[in-house]
Amino acid sequence: MISIAVLGYGTVGSGVVEVIEKNKEVIDKRAGKKIRVKYILDLRDFPGDPYADRVVHDINVILQDPEVTIICETMGGNEPAFTYSMQALKAGKSVCTSNKELVANHGAELIRTAKENYCNYLFEASVGGGIPIIRPLNAALTAERIELISGILNGTTNYILTRMDQEGCDFETSLKEAQEKGYAERNPEADVEGYDACRKIAILASLMTGKTVRYEEIYTEGITKITREDFLYAHKMNLFIKLLASVREADGGYYAMVAPFLIGENSPLHSVNDVFNAIFIRGNTLGDSMYYGRGAGKLPTASAVVSDVIDCAKHGRTHIVCLWDEEKLPLCSIDGAYRRFFVRAQKGCEAKARELFGEIELVDAGLENEFGFVTAALTEKEFAEKSGQLSGFISRIRVEEA
Repeated sequence: MISIAVLGYGTVGSGVVEVIEKNKEVIDKRAGKKIRVKYILDLRDFPGDPYADRVVHDINVILQDPEVTIICETMGGNEPAFTYSMQALKAGKSVCTSNKELVANHGAELIRTAKENYCNYLFEASVGGGIPIIRPLNAALTAERIELISGILNGTTNYILTRMDQEGCDFETSLKEAQEKGYAERNPEADVEGYDACRKIAILASLMTGKTVRYEEIYTEGITKITREDFLYAHKMNLFIKLLASVREADGGYYAMVAPFLIGENSPLHSVNDVFNAIFIRGNTLGDSMYYGRGAGKLPTASAVVSDVIDCAKHGRTHIVCLWDEEKLPLCSIDGAYRRFFVRAQKGCEAKARELFGEIELVDAGLENEFGFVTAALTEKEFAEKSGQLSGFISRIRVEEA
């Protein structure tokens, strides 16, 4: 029998215990051994909970117990999660986590420590929740040179944009509805400003390149400036507004960014709605593939954590190779990224828009005192310079090419 410990008995931690108990027969069969939760670490007590007798408050109880060989870190945040994870790995105990913040900050260091101590640091649940994506990158796609990863990586923002698109709601109304349904936190900044998606694409970019991509260096823009009017134009163009997180190989380097994009029906991401997430990958020989499902939630995320537990149980003291070095990868400035832009501008400056941008496609959404247009492809730097000279400029959204 394999004894495990769960660090943090919140939403995901309690889900891990629930999944292991609910699916124990199939889990035991696939792991080849019985897997049981011996400890639950939390600052709180849980009187009346069926697992209250397994709750401990001291990490050393877990670290010093030789029977515990796998730990599920579902605490969130950097500390004490980082310290506890390092202590566990140095003790030869494998760690499975859903903590995207910790993985984005210290993934390479934790993987190296696991290798040095003949155990594993696995983090399938840190990016796509219940969507398998880390394991495909580390196993099924290892023969590929990945050229592009682009995805809808945050369910909260996708839900908000879906409501704005389909119901004509404004941003604030859609956000409030998301909060009422439990899809958004009381403080939604990490989601709506794109920070959550940024950490996730940093993890995927690191696995894609084999080096450390720092999320602080990824250009990030959220959805707070998207309006109902933007969707009127999108409908006219038969396009969809999605918050995309992407990393792309180009010109011998890598571009990474998080921002709202207009995408068409030729993109497989256009039909990903509500709280669902999807990750699109392009390989140099495989071509295109996509991974779709619930990117968050108690049981989907917990299921991904438990899948890592099973992997650890099957491999024992054998380290599972994960190519992610601590060497930092410098990203290319997005100034050189080349694309089209959709622009909203005040009426009366059409001639100036043509003078600055050349051939443009006009878009009439029936709004008074403004018009829209789509530029030809140009670099981000060129667009910033030209749009800065357009006195009637209102806003812009990037257009994603297939």
